[in-house]
Amino acid sequence: MKNKAIYPGTFDPITLGHVNIAEKAAELFDEVIIGVADFTGKNTLFSVEERIALCQESVAHIKNVTVLPFSGLVVDFAKTQNCRIMIRGMRAVSDFEYELSLALTNKKIAPEIETLFLVPSLRYMYLSSSTMKQLAELGGDLSDFVSPSVIKALKNKYKPILK
Repeated sequence: MKNKAIYPGTFDPITLGHVNIAEKAAELFDEVIIGVADFTGKNTLFSVEERIALCQESVAHIKNVTVLPFSGLVVDFAKTQNCRIMIRGMRAVSDFEYELSLALTNKKIAPEIETLFLVPSLRYMYLSSSTMKQLAELGGDLSDFVSPSVIKALKNKYKPILK
């Protein structure tokens, strides 16, 4: 069995913090699959197809990372990919309770799958997709936070608002 991990999320949009976690995971595992959830219960700005494309463009420099969509439970997706390790990023103490709850629920549903928490580099600790959308909507500079393709996509989404 290959040393493989999945890194699931909404990625609406993918930030440089997400990319940093993917880079770290790629150093630890032979193969990393970024799983883009098609349904998350959240109102997403980007379609699943757009999120997949943005993820692919943002991680194209990481040779052992692939991007795939998934539906349903993340543990079921992990099983279909023959993967027993799930990567989750944790930025701050405020993420801990939510991430622990998810990890424990997933462990109950699929005991064979382990969750590994990775912390982004300090320069990305505060990044969130929600903040990036707000910053884009207000016309802020996104260049330190997301890839050029994400900047373009956000500007296109908010063009009517920004003029």
